[in-house]
Amino acid sequence: MAHKNFARNLWKCNLVFLLVIAFCPGISPVWAALSAETQRCIACHQYTSSALYSQWASGKHAAQDIGCYECHQAGQEDPDLFVHNDFNISIIVSPLDCARCHQTEVNDYDTSLHAKAVSIPVDMGRTLLGDAVVRLSCLDCHGTTVQVLEGGRLDPDTWPNTGVGRLNPDGSRGGCSACHQRHNFSRAQARRPRTCGRCHMGHGKPQIHLYEASKHGIAFDANEGLMNLDSDSWVVGVDYHVAPTCSTCHLSAGPGVAKTHNPANRLTWVLREEVSRRRENWQTNKNQMLKICTECHASDFVANWYENYDGILQFYDNKFGQPAADIMSKLRENGELTAAEFDDRIEWIYFYLYNDEARKVRNAAGMQAHESVREGFMAIADYFYTEFLPEAKSLSKEVVDEVLAAPEHQWYAPGDLIENIRGASAIEPTPDLNQDGKVDGKDLFYFGRNWHR
Repeated sequence: MAHKNFARNLWKCNLVFLLVIAFCPGISPVWAALSAETQRCIACHQYTSSALYSQWASGKHAAQDIGCYECHQAGQEDPDLFVHNDFNISIIVSPLDCARCHQTEVNDYDTSLHAKAVSIPVDMGRTLLGDAVVRLSCLDCHGTTVQVLEGGRLDPDTWPNTGVGRLNPDGSRGGCSACHQRHNFSRAQARRPRTCGRCHMGHGKPQIHLYEASKHGIAFDANEGLMNLDSDSWVVGVDYHVAPTCSTCHLSAGPGVAKTHNPANRLTWVLREEVSRRRENWQTNKNQMLKICTECHASDFVANWYENYDGILQFYDNKFGQPAADIMSKLRENGELTAAEFDDRIEWIYFYLYNDEARKVRNAAGMQAHESVREGFMAIADYFYTEFLPEAKSLSKEVVDEVLAAPEHQWYAPGDLIENIRGASAIEPTPDLNQDGKVDGKDLFYFGRNWHR
């Protein structure tokens, strides 16, 4: 029955197409210059997928006479080829397909971490949460390795997916539609901060929240209508001037700076790891970013900001990042931790310390989300002194004592790592601020994180 309905609908679509060609040759100026194959596609899909058709028809591709078949045609060698109404079609339009017109952009993208995101391990998520959760969370951003079933069908365990690092059946990496949403492929949409925020949000990567809390984000929110987001060139200082977006700083062109599809090309530091480290080409990258920054800020302003930014990263590394990494390394060397990951309590504490709090605070400093810097460092100190060190001490007192001997930790009371932290005097002891039934060091950090509220 389903087969008969499909055949009947196909016959109707073909009839409509023939009638349009025969009796209404001028009905649509868009259709007239399109390939015969694409016109066949439209004859059906403007009715069976009307919203999709309208997205395409209102976009740049339609205006350039680029239609369905030009992007979805498949070669005999394509593993995901399937025959659809006598056409060889591929569902996935991969970067290799886009490179027919956008070779420079694809080559640039191939050098980025985005293109390699599918290789970033998500094993912890699989172990703790299961494949169903990972498929609709982690892999939606990282990408899947798309598997092809018999007849060109795509394995539902790996498709649909628009992850930035998706490994496609033709061997290419990425999905351009992760940022340039199909089928309109609007430049204005790709340049908006919320596009990046689809993945750069939440614990460990809260960039969109930090941006929105910053002066840059506030300026964009107040002046979005003046951003000229659909400009052909979109050069800061030329096409717009009221605010920067993620794309302004990391991707788009500026005077003397070419656009890029590798967002790391202007970054100085790697912040996703336990300890910050400078990138291999950090000085070249910094020089590129300086050209963007000085479109709105004086050079001394930018130089002083970078000095403070580098300083806060080095402060974190020296006081918290490197000592915590050294403790974990020594605990493993001493056999205090099992070979399995995340079955020891300290591994969870350490993960929250660096992945949630430390990644957040270091990005907050870079994005000028100032309140998140203060709050973030209080959270780091709380985890480090009242969770991480006590748990490490229970496994190896010697390892912890070695860290506490450093000058930056001399304020910390000797002996019990929590109970010996008290109020300023016996007359004015620290109250039970967090209301957990105990007066201890945690109350100091609770005060530090919440006093302003």
